[in-house]
Amino acid sequence: MQSGNETLRDDVAGQIFEGLERLCVTPETNSILSAPAYPGIERIQAQFRGDAFELHRHDTYALGVTMRGVQTFRYRGEQRYSLPGRVIVLHPDELHDGGAATEDGLIYRMLYLEPSVLFQCLETARIGLPFIGDPIVEDDRLAGLLLAALGELDRELDDLFVDDFVARLADGLVQHANLPQRPLGSIAWGQVKVARDYLEEHVMRGVRSEELERVTGLDRFALARHFRAVFATSPHRFLLMRRLQHAKLMIGLGDSLAEVAAATGFADQSHLTRHFKKAFGIPPGAWSSMVRGSRPRR
Repeated sequence: MQSGNETLRDDVAGQIFEGLERLCVTPETNSILSAPAYPGIERIQAQFRGDAFELHRHDTYALGVTMRGVQTFRYRGEQRYSLPGRVIVLHPDELHDGGAATEDGLIYRMLYLEPSVLFQCLETARIGLPFIGDPIVEDDRLAGLLLAALGELDRELDDLFVDDFVARLADGLVQHANLPQRPLGSIAWGQVKVARDYLEEHVMRGVRSEELERVTGLDRFALARHFRAVFATSPHRFLLMRRLQHAKLMIGLGDSLAEVAAATGFADQSHLTRHFKKAFGIPPGAWSSMVRGSRPRR
């Protein structure tokens, strides 16, 4: 009889790596493979040797599974190590870096989930966003759930699958949260959604506090509190991250960094590079090289 961990390792080898040959990705190549986009969800596979990402922070939950090698990163003042089959759970806005702990290199798959997607699922239970103190989780059920979403990165996610996936994911994260969940007060969800939509509509320019006050009817400080409760970040950083996401897509399409900086509202290439590195832990030029290295060969 196989143990749960042995079964999970078989699943990792048999399910996740199925199709890698079709995608022409080899462990020796530093690369990032991105899946088709889905609202509020980003999925990638990353593989590299050595230290790949410097200290940075996302405005999303980063949820993934170590596939091959030993994954190491600094998080909340400690050096962490994850083995194949372990689940990684990083809370929004928490500083971390990333690298391979051994010379054999590293492959992992990661799902980035906007906090608002999770919040909508937990709102009826009046539960706040779950925080898990230990970012490395041994939970075969949670790993299997993530692998179901990360197994075929060349295919789009289905709406009904996502509905069930987010509901089950929310339950799993709440179970692992190491602090009691305190019920939230009344959240101004409607006004926060208006603010988010306004920021996305005007993503390529600066948005002033007065504008958000006018369209939401909330003062800037109340809006900041409600916005963070839903999105786990500030309106300012939310806007900045959307611009950087646009920049990342343009870089992936092969646009020059100067063109990308001008198109996404940054003062110049160095301004883009500074913010890009802070957000993603890697300079945009290196990101471009890794993306090109993961494109399927014809």
